[in-house]
Amino acid sequence: MTTELVNFEAALRGLAAPAPAGVGTGALVAVGLADQYAELPSPLGPVLVAWNGRGISWVDRAADRPGFAERFGERVGRPLHPADSVPADIARAIAGRLAGDRRVSVRLDLRGRTPFEVAVWMKALEIPRGEVRPYGWIAAEIGRPRAVRAVGTALAHNPVPLVVPCHRVVRSDGSIGQYSLGGPSAKRMILAAEGLDPDGLEAGARAGVRYLGSATTKIVCLPSCHNARRITPRHQRPFPSLAQAVAAGFRACRECRPGSGATLAA
Repeated sequence: MTTELVNFEAALRGLAAPAPAGVGTGALVAVGLADQYAELPSPLGPVLVAWNGRGISWVDRAADRPGFAERFGERVGRPLHPADSVPADIARAIAGRLAGDRRVSVRLDLRGRTPFEVAVWMKALEIPRGEVRPYGWIAAEIGRPRAVRAVGTALAHNPVPLVVPCHRVVRSDGSIGQYSLGGPSAKRMILAAEGLDPDGLEAGARAGVRYLGSATTKIVCLPSCHNARRITPRHQRPFPSLAQAVAAGFRACRECRPGSGATLAA
């Protein structure tokens, strides 16, 4: 964003007089100086989605409309107006993302967020539907391997859950962890809807299974990787650390990249 545009936006926000009737809401939303919101169905029930001309800016629970507006005002600070429905292109993009189509382009308005937060959220967008990655994986992938706790904080502050799938990120000890859009139970519900077994994943982690190798391909994956889930039971080789898998002659999967953050989970 250029300095001139930043100054222009600041000047518009400081105007004491209201915009002319008929052009106020539409014009301000179009240029990203105000937002509209409407209800949209989701695997967790109805959610409220806010957007402007720059993209989707907020997603929250529809059951708490007063809280939605309050949280939006505190975190975003722009005028917020109700609309009859979410624009068709935004609704299609969200539906496509939830269905697992990572080719779908979703425009997001993440102004005011730190570069670190944006990097965390963009990395979370890469996690396939029905799979999970630990916080340490994201930290290592964005080049900040020691920032595991900061990754968790960034995900807790994700303004567009479901669109940016922070539900697909779990704690480094293998437990499911918290979720901003309804807590752990909601997180389990949406992961199960995507075909994952949260209870089985946690049970494996408690038993020390952090990586799963194939005796036939000699490739080792994170347990939720689609490649790992195709391994037949008699060919499964569980490992508590990547180092042990490598010592046994296995090589890391190129798709789930279990080497990212491996030392943190060893």
